[in-house]
Amino acid sequence: MTKDMNTLIDELQQEDIITLISADGEEISFVQIAGIALESGFYTILKPAQDLEGLEEDEALVFRVEPEEDGEDHFRIEMDEEIIDAVFNKYYQLLEEMETEEE
Repeated sequence: MTKDMNTLIDELQQEDIITLISADGEEISFVQIAGIALESGFYTILKPAQDLEGLEEDEALVFRVEPEEDGEDHFRIEMDEEIIDAVFNKYYQLLEEMETEEE
């Protein structure tokens, strides 16, 4: 049985909430869907916890996770379509593997 993104988000709920600060200082909360390691770096898929202008309800964003000198991880929105596609392809592959293991 295939789970859609909204079902997975419902299962994760509050335990994986990340709050980021936008360029204009606004706090935006996201639900972390997955962390994905690629050769080009580590990425996270985040779905806004509230409606955001310009995004559909079922859309998520890809952020590159970069450790900084202050010891904190910084999230930079990924704009490269090839990397975004690679992150989502890896995510869907991992979901398929999990479903196969459950059967």
